Amino acid sequence: MGTRRTTRPRARDERGITTAEYAVGTAAGAGLAGLLYTLLTGGLGNSLLRTLFDHVLGLLGIG
Repeated sequence: MGTRRTTRPRARDERGITTAEYAVGTAAGAGLAGLLYTLLTGGLGNSLLRTLFDHVLGLLGIG
């Protein structure tokens, strides 16, 4: 009986996938940071922080 030679499919090289995932995550994080910066430095952020601060003072019985 002869030996039967089977070939396996080669595994794909996936080293670049993690680099792409980091790039997408970094871009998403930068976009979210920009959006939060815009919201918090505008009038909405000021009123939101003032309302939150007043609410916490009210819960503490100070304001």
